[in-house]
Amino acid sequence: MGGVRILIVQPSKSDPPGPLGEWLAVAGAEVDVVLPAEQSLPADFSEHQGLVVLGGEMGVYDDPTHPWLAEVRALLSKAVSERVPTLAVCLGAQLLAAATGGQVRPARNGPEAGTLLIAKRDVAAEDPLFGPVPLTPDVLQSHSDEVAVLPPSAQLLASSPKCDNQLFRVGDCAYGMQFHIETTTDLVLEWAELSPEIAAAIRPGQLERAHLDAFHVDMAETWRPVAERFVRFVGTPPEDRKASRFLPLA
Repeated sequence: MGGVRILIVQPSKSDPPGPLGEWLAVAGAEVDVVLPAEQSLPADFSEHQGLVVLGGEMGVYDDPTHPWLAEVRALLSKAVSERVPTLAVCLGAQLLAAATGGQVRPARNGPEAGTLLIAKRDVAAEDPLFGPVPLTPDVLQSHSDEVAVLPPSAQLLASSPKCDNQLFRVGDCAYGMQFHIETTTDLVLEWAELSPEIAAAIRPGQLERAHLDAFHVDMAETWRPVAERFVRFVGTPPEDRKASRFLPLA
């Protein structure tokens, strides 16, 4: 779809856009990646129609050591108020929640990590992005904090046994995903070395390369179509974004 330009905010060098960025580009989006620790964020969305905020090792409220976090929260708040389609991943989802009235805390059940499943809520069946996703899709988990309280305007779309607020929508077009869909085998193994306290929660065998390779093939089958639908969603005028799983064809 021509004319769709998406801003990707990458909080950490350890969590690049990876396959997600590739899926968005192949689906027809022009993608601009900004590292807020090194580059200034745009003041508005005059040049972008969509927003993606990725994960990182820092916490949502670590402003003293990462002062740019406040700018990311402000950008997410602006995206919600201006109805800019948004995908916020892991830390990004927590920042989205914090920016719109939710609360983020250390995970009450401890870190959640590994190749796991989430379960969709019934209400997700008619969501324009996630309606067609299987009831229990594969995701990659790697977090020690969680969204403890959803924003007042949020709709919960999926949960897991260890973390209730896995997938949620704020307003009608900003999505928070506590899990990851942008990883590769090498990246997961790198994270395990960088964060051994989180990796300790991973089940035996899930860090085997063969397992991770097969998992990422399965994950792509589910989540690449979501990225493609997101590009179509970004390119659809706000008045035509129905609360339905059916979107205009590209």
